[in-house]
Amino acid sequence: MAKKKGGRMISSAGLVTYYDSEDRRQVTIDPKTVIAVTIGIAVFIYVLNLIY
Repeated sequence: MAKKKGGRMISSAGLVTYYDSEDRRQVTIDPKTVIAVTIGIAVFIYVLNLIY
C-alpha cells in the first residue's frame, strides 16, 4: 500500500480560507442586538394579541 502524503482533510479544502477571511464591507450585527430585537417583536405581538 502506498503511504498518503500530507495530513490535510479533503472535505475542508477551501473552507478554512473562506471562513477565516474578514471582509471590511460586510455588515456585522451584535448577537445581543438580535436577541433584543427578537424579544421586542415577541412582546409587540403578545400585546397585539391581548388588545384584539
